[in-house]
Amino acid sequence: MIQLAQIIFILSVLVILHEFGHYITAKWFKVRVEKFYLFMDAGFSLVKKKIGETEWGIGWLPIGGYVKLSGMIDESMDTEQMKQEAQPWEFRSKPAWQRLIIMLGGIIVNILLAWFIYSVMYSTVGKKYVSTEIIQKNGLSFGEVGQNAGFVNGDKIVSVDGKFQENFNRMVMDILFSHEVVVERNGQEVKLNLTDEQIGDILAKEGRSFIAPRLQAAKIDSVWVGSNASSAGLKKGDSIVGLNNQKFKFTDEFSSRLSKFKNDSVSITVIRNNKEELIRAKVDSVGKLGFMFSSYLKDDYVVDQKMSFTEAIPEAVKESWALLVYNVKSFKLILRPSTGAYKQVKSPVGIARQLPDEWNWEFIWNFTALFSIGLAFMNLLPIPGLDGGHALFTIVEMITGKTLSDKAAGYVQTAGMIILLTLMALTFGKDIFELIADKFF
Repeated sequence: MIQLAQIIFILSVLVILHEFGHYITAKWFKVRVEKFYLFMDAGFSLVKKKIGETEWGIGWLPIGGYVKLSGMIDESMDTEQMKQEAQPWEFRSKPAWQRLIIMLGGIIVNILLAWFIYSVMYSTVGKKYVSTEIIQKNGLSFGEVGQNAGFVNGDKIVSVDGKFQENFNRMVMDILFSHEVVVERNGQEVKLNLTDEQIGDILAKEGRSFIAPRLQAAKIDSVWVGSNASSAGLKKGDSIVGLNNQKFKFTDEFSSRLSKFKNDSVSITVIRNNKEELIRAKVDSVGKLGFMFSSYLKDDYVVDQKMSFTEAIPEAVKESWALLVYNVKSFKLILRPSTGAYKQVKSPVGIARQLPDEWNWEFIWNFTALFSIGLAFMNLLPIPGLDGGHALFTIVEMITGKTLSDKAAGYVQTAGMIILLTLMALTFGKDIFELIADKFF
């Protein structure tokens, strides 16, 4: 329920402010706003009240919101008023440059919102990120798909497309978007070029977890009930330092060596109560014993940059621009079918499932800013039914001096809405199925 409450809160903030951008610019240019809705009111609304010339309400379908402007064919598909003579207060009566500003008003507010949130966050709690330099001090550890793509445990990322990314989370994303990755391996620089198929494997099987810090020999965090580790007598808190009389320094070395003894027995050296002990254990068919090492603490690698509000403003602008660039790169990746990135697109249901189980204002506001830039980018796309589609036709009109007929505009709007609703249905359907599958299967 907390995850649901968080996504509803975030969506509400973003939708209200986005639509307010359209509303306030329409008011500036004296365009009548007939409706202002949070969420869609297909068939009926949950709440509505007429104030002045505008009906304010909340719809039952949480997939966005809208403002209905007089004299404009929009999501409402109300074409009747377009048959009447144009009135001074109607959208269609305004100059093209004013209509363009109204169409871009929501996008502008989304960007300004992200700037404001980041400025406040950076000047209060600080700018926080996981340091690439710190996290790969001992090198990096890679999952199976990462190793199949050419990475080796112990590699250090030198550059991605010629640049070193100080933010580790961004660096992982950069690798997925990259043309060339340079790693330091045993004192030598090695160049890697990931194929679309390798990127697809990373996205489908391991995601961001395909790469992690290389941890020194650590304690056992948990032993699975009924596992071979449990039967052998391994306990939480044991430090594993050797396998078959061979000592190792890093946990990935242990895992790699263990995988060579599938369905066999091994001798494990552990430190328990400051004493070294040997324990005999059976390895299962996939090369595991059935325990988990203590995971790394993310806070150990976090850099927190404190700054004043005046220092935070340019940093917030820089961050917002960087996020917009990442949205462009993500979209380009989605358009490459061989990567399978389109399968990772999530609806609000899927996004909500990834939110934390506890209410955390710092996370929520950071996520709201991130989502706000994503919403701005999505609405910039020149697709009929989105702000970018309306803006494109307006720009063409400004250049050519010609406008679409009301009939043609209606067809274009209908086609755009069909495309958007189809995509929404597919993403919602996928995420709802996964939710049900996780709960009952």
